[in-house]
Amino acid sequence: MSAPTPNATGSGAEELAIAPTPCGNDFATCKCSDTGLKIAPKDSPIIGLIGAPNSGKSTLFNGLTGARVQMGNWPGTSVEIARGAWTISTRTFDLIDFPGAYSLDAHSPDEAFTRAMIVEAAPEDRPDVVIVAVDSASLERGLYMVAQLLESRHRVVVVITKDDVARAAGQELDAASLEQAIGCPVVVVDPRHRKGLEQVEEAVEVALAREPWRRKASASQDEFELIDDRYAWIENATEQAVTLGQAPASSVTEKIDRVALHPVAGPLLFLAVMWLVFQITTTVAAPIQDLVSGFFEGPLSDWTRSLLGLLHLDTPLVTGLLIDGLFVGVGTVLSFAPLMALMFLCLAVLEDSGYMARAAVVTDRVMKAIGLPGKAFIPIVVGFGCNVPAIASTRVLAQRDHRIMTALLVPFASCSARLTVYAMLAATFFPGASGTVVFAMYLISIGLIVAMGWVFRKLLWRTMGTEALVIDLPVYQLPGLRLAASVTWTRVKGFLKTAGGIIVVCVAAVFALQSTPMTTEYSFADENLPVSESVYGEISQAVSPVFAPAGFDSWSITGTLVTGFIAKEAVISTWAQTYALDDVSEQSAAEQSVSPLADAIRADFHGASGGHPIAAIWAFMVFLLAYTPCVATLAALKREIGWRWTGFAVGVELVTAWVLAVAVFNLLRIWF
Repeated sequence: MSAPTPNATGSGAEELAIAPTPCGNDFATCKCSDTGLKIAPKDSPIIGLIGAPNSGKSTLFNGLTGARVQMGNWPGTSVEIARGAWTISTRTFDLIDFPGAYSLDAHSPDEAFTRAMIVEAAPEDRPDVVIVAVDSASLERGLYMVAQLLESRHRVVVVITKDDVARAAGQELDAASLEQAIGCPVVVVDPRHRKGLEQVEEAVEVALAREPWRRKASASQDEFELIDDRYAWIENATEQAVTLGQAPASSVTEKIDRVALHPVAGPLLFLAVMWLVFQITTTVAAPIQDLVSGFFEGPLSDWTRSLLGLLHLDTPLVTGLLIDGLFVGVGTVLSFAPLMALMFLCLAVLEDSGYMARAAVVTDRVMKAIGLPGKAFIPIVVGFGCNVPAIASTRVLAQRDHRIMTALLVPFASCSARLTVYAMLAATFFPGASGTVVFAMYLISIGLIVAMGWVFRKLLWRTMGTEALVIDLPVYQLPGLRLAASVTWTRVKGFLKTAGGIIVVCVAAVFALQSTPMTTEYSFADENLPVSESVYGEISQAVSPVFAPAGFDSWSITGTLVTGFIAKEAVISTWAQTYALDDVSEQSAAEQSVSPLADAIRADFHGASGGHPIAAIWAFMVFLLAYTPCVATLAALKREIGWRWTGFAVGVELVTAWVLAVAVFNLLRIWF
């Protein structure tokens, strides 16, 4: 298999060099990320929202619009712009949240997009007002962007965030003095607790009523003299507005970071925290999962059967599709919603506390070992939630080679869809240590990312340089309940949308294939039709011999990998459909445990592996981790790096997954 030439400018190369969103050159054609809000009326004033990563910019956007944009404490969270209607008492504004940037000097595609839309656009095409979110604890850095904006005639409103953090460090800010010094409205807000938002509305109204103002900057064309002039302006403003008091000798953040950022203790702490997250997730969610699953398989199915009987619709076709298909398949997937919610809540708490930014520092050394900057950790972390936005977030990387290589590695990050399968199999085969097994799969995922990165570096990018990690480390803070709940619900809603959309389609497709006989002996949806003699069974049987060396040469196992290509959650729903249609419930009481589905899966792996089910299940999970991701991820890859690199990625993933699965099975069956 040959890889595309790293320096080629084939399909997708142009997209790496231009704006990171599908927007046109003006806001009228902007198609921004879906926030679930209605867009403001066409003639509404356009308000741009910019600021450094971790400045509270997206939190402020959520507070003003009521949207639920993902928030985080590392650069690159807002890799695509969000747009929503900001309604106040008198009118509605069209608020646009631009990618996080430290300045208007373009060093990556997302920063280039922000500069193009706000600075380089014609005056009539720019936002009517630009709100700049400035972290009070990093005032000078935030004001640098304000200085750049005022040099190109903008109506600017400065919103000061995290003033409580600055005060705790001994810094007092006089907003009125700062406003007088810089010549534009200044408002102090607490977006995490929705305080001061009314003052932002008033400041925007004031800015709209005035003409754009331009700061008198140095007339020199020398870049360094212009930078010196900006910092002189910033120094003058801060001298008038900031009073420095007695800072604490050693802050809580510094004390914690002595361990969290230690070269040895830091990685160990990170692993311990992640193990605790998965342990909490799998143990606490188990009883709730049983309740949800029991409701779908018990009362809901019984009520539906009775209703269908009353309506004279209790035919094999209707009951098979509705009960054995949708209820069993979708219900099994939905039973994992509590597990997902707990995991997302734990991660939201870690993000809001400020700890996740430290993870990027801890992994910087590993990233550099495979030729990537520490900043590449950001898309990979996002990938553990979902690969699709993770691939889009590679735009935070300045070098094109870094973006391509990171996009190739992201699919090896074990997304939350795979988590549902791991959790089910871990509970089935390792009931006493399911949390540890799931944690082990994430460790394998990390190891696979590093190993494949090393291979790509040695074979494709031998001369690729690295960048120093520049990242903002926020102070530690108590997580906000509202913020954690908001982020958790946003992510759970995305999971439920998948279960209610793609999974339903997959369930219907699998039902149709399992109901279509290969011979004329049976009719469509014949209740006596064995699944093995259906179209689905024939396709699965044709595929299964490929996996004989990996220990799971069984059509009812390998068939799930075909539907898993559409969405990894479909693996569970397909199993539920397959074993339900095979009527596993007719097993004797001695052969059944609490879960007939679990019993069927255990028996299947035992038979396919020749008596080595533990080795086979590890091989299956490793294959699931490494093989081709869902079709949505492939679409994201095509958009970011083009068809040639996407085809290369699919080939590498399939070969890697098969080789690893075979190796794992043949090594583990010696002991198990």
